[in-house]
Amino acid sequence: MSAETLYGLCAAALVGLGLFGSIVDPQPLRKILAFNLLGGGVFLLFGVIARRGAAAGMAADPVPQAMVITGIVVAFSATALAVTLLLRLFETTGQATLRTGAPARPDPDSDRAGS
Repeated sequence: MSAETLYGLCAAALVGLGLFGSIVDPQPLRKILAFNLLGGGVFLLFGVIARRGAAAGMAADPVPQAMVITGIVVAFSATALAVTLLLRLFETTGQATLRTGAPARPDPDSDRAGS
């Protein structure tokens, strides 16, 4: 088994675990972590594709490497934004999860009480 095949299998496992976690788990923080796993698998897959092309005797292509570096920066900033929003949700509601029930209806008597 070559190194490229092993890296490809690890990339597939990371993508599978990330996809499973983002679909199945209802907690937002775990969804964020699962999405990061999925992204790591995709980045590893891009690296494998770039390495395989260079190993086959083709000229080294810098585009997959540039895409991986750009993707890491974007994934880091998106994760920071998602965690910040999750912290804001926790500060506002006291819960780290969204309500799954029906939205609360406003009380019609509360409008009359203020006038």
